[in-house]
Amino acid sequence: MKGPKRKATPGSEPPPVEVPEPPERWSASRKTELVLRLLRGEALDAVSRESQVPAHELESWKRVFLEQGTRRLRIRGEPEERELTLARAKIGELMMRLELAEDLIEKRGFTDEWKRRAR
Repeated sequence: MKGPKRKATPGSEPPPVEVPEPPERWSASRKTELVLRLLRGEALDAVSRESQVPAHELESWKRVFLEQGTRRLRIRGEPEERELTLARAKIGELMMRLELAEDLIEKRGFTDEWKRRAR
C-alpha cells in the first residue's frame, strides 16, 4: 500500500534541468572542437549526448576533417591545382603588363589612335 500523496508546495519542487538548445548551424571551430574530442578518445555517445549532435553527424564531421587534413598534407598538389596556380600567376603578370602598357600609351598621347586600332 502506498502512502498518502504529498501536495507540492511552492518552492518544494526541484528546479527544472535546463538543457541548452543546440545551434541550428555549427561554426567550423565548434565542429573542430567536437571532432578533436573524438580523436582524443572521448566516447562518441558521450560527445553526442553532451553536444546534442547526432552520432552519425559527428562521424561525418570526423571523416571530412580527416580527409581534408590528409589532402592538405600531401607534398605535391594535384596536377590541376598546380596548373591553376600557374595560370593565375600568368594572368596576374599579363594584367600588370597591360596596365603598364595602357599607362605608357596614355602618357605618350596615343590614346585616341590606340582605341581606333583596338576596334
